[in-house]
Amino acid sequence: MDTKKYRFEVCANSVESSLAAQAGGADRVELCAGIPEGGTTPSYGDITLARELLQRTRLHVIIRPRGGDFLYTPLEQRIMLKDIEMARQAGADGVVFGCLTPYGEVDLPLTEQLMKASQGMSVTFHRAFDMCRNPFQAMETLIGLGCDRILTSGQQATAEIGIPLLKELQRAAEGRITLLAGCGVNETNIAHIAQATGIREFHFSARESVSSAMRYRNEQVSMGGTIKIEEYTRPLTTERRVRATIQALQQSAQ
Repeated sequence: MDTKKYRFEVCANSVESSLAAQAGGADRVELCAGIPEGGTTPSYGDITLARELLQRTRLHVIIRPRGGDFLYTPLEQRIMLKDIEMARQAGADGVVFGCLTPYGEVDLPLTEQLMKASQGMSVTFHRAFDMCRNPFQAMETLIGLGCDRILTSGQQATAEIGIPLLKELQRAAEGRITLLAGCGVNETNIAHIAQATGIREFHFSARESVSSAMRYRNEQVSMGGTIKIEEYTRPLTTERRVRATIQALQQSAQ
């Protein structure tokens, strides 16, 4: 099997994580803020510095104005269009978005607008796809719109659990669109997912928990208010785990 045909995308929550992804051999970075919410649009500073420092790895930027569902108000739609323009001006290679109707279908008019605004950049429709009522119909809609790829866990909590649907989608796609398997992909299961589905692009975070350098800590106060947030550790992508995940698949394919 030709391992060069595999592509690896790391979901990076910072410029630091982006650089670790590059060092570990990732082909692409999906740069996000708000990871606990499933990813939101990163800052201008994050995008521009990541673009400046990523020399070998393509940079894709998530366009998602908030957490929660994927039904966007007219004001949020304007924000998304502005953010796409910002990503373009910052030199991003691609953008990542997804939007749905109240009935769980791809929002065709809005997606058409976002696709037009993204011309010249690669486009991934993110895991809003996993909230679609009919994934096969949604995939055909996205193929018709000219979308480059779909990030999906097979409409399950993880891509490994979603293998049955991922396999069916890969067969139905017939090479017309790229499926990017993501959510819960790691060094222990990537080879199994690849072999079971035939998918050749993978999305993973490869994060480890890093302790804060703070010596004085006031554990009585939380910046999340009544929502308890762990403020003295942070998850970061590590070169070690990126490399291990990539090698796990490459070695299995030899």
